[in-house]
Amino acid sequence: MAWLRIHSPKPAIDKTDMKAIRVEEYGGPGVLRLQEVPDLQPSRGQILVRVRAAGVNPVETYFRSGTYSIKPPLPYTPGTDAAGEIAAIGEGVKNWEIGARAYTSGSLSGTYAEYSVCEESSVHALPEKISFSQGAALGVPYATAYRALFGSAKAQPGETVFVHGASGGVGVAAVQMARAHGLVVIGSSGSERGRKLVLSQGAHHVLDHHESDYLQELLGINCGRGPDIILEMLANVNLAKDLSVIAKRGRIVIIGNRGTVEINPRDLMARESHVVGFLLFNMTPEEKKSTHAALVAGLESGVLRPIVGQEIPLSEAPRAHEAIMQANAYGKIVLVP
Repeated sequence: MAWLRIHSPKPAIDKTDMKAIRVEEYGGPGVLRLQEVPDLQPSRGQILVRVRAAGVNPVETYFRSGTYSIKPPLPYTPGTDAAGEIAAIGEGVKNWEIGARAYTSGSLSGTYAEYSVCEESSVHALPEKISFSQGAALGVPYATAYRALFGSAKAQPGETVFVHGASGGVGVAAVQMARAHGLVVIGSSGSERGRKLVLSQGAHHVLDHHESDYLQELLGINCGRGPDIILEMLANVNLAKDLSVIAKRGRIVIIGNRGTVEINPRDLMARESHVVGFLLFNMTPEEKKSTHAALVAGLESGVLRPIVGQEIPLSEAPRAHEAIMQANAYGKIVLVP
């Protein structure tokens, strides 16, 4: 991941300054401040995107706080996911035209802004039937779900997958993909609204993970065998539970975590199960290319349909960072410049 420091080259399009969220010190949501910043211009192999919507991801709150292992150099503009139109192209870019609709899966300058500079490899075609807000929900959540299911877990048709926390951006994506791939899909959510969403997106069964007996209910679905795959969104709370219900030789993919956890290794031993750590930023260029080719195909066919839970003005980015860390997630949170 790279962060591009904003400078003032010759304007790429007919405009002067732009608005962007800037972080000048690590800290709480209040350090996200809307500012007027100098214009951007793409260099060779780069594309300037006019941002119509920017996706908000939990990892961006960790960067902002300064407590994550990766610390962007200060000052910086957060964000990697956005959707909008191509505003300018750098030298050597051949496959894009000004005005084309696109979504991003990475940014050099950040996406919490009116414009964003991206490497050409991080810009992907956005089908007409997908809104800009939906497009902003793709980069991290859908790529995470795809790679976790088919790269890390090696999901196969006929297997059972439990999406432990299925009503957020990654969870919804995983439910849609798993159902389309022929898996038996079980999701969980802590709210009635979230459970209805999970069912509507294709889950065969949905559980309330706030109920004390939901794990027994999970085991009952498959005659006590347990799921072949668990996609875990909050490992510090749930990993020990997952190990007690995973099927023999099952796979648990840790997608999200916010602390430490104590487990009993005998649960791993008895089932010969596998726990796999996951970090989207470890994708190779080849994996990224194939992942987004699959996502675009899913969008075009209608199999994938991002759910936007909240649209929040760019100027209220601190509120978006507060909202994304709250329990009972519902779809994707996007910022609208």
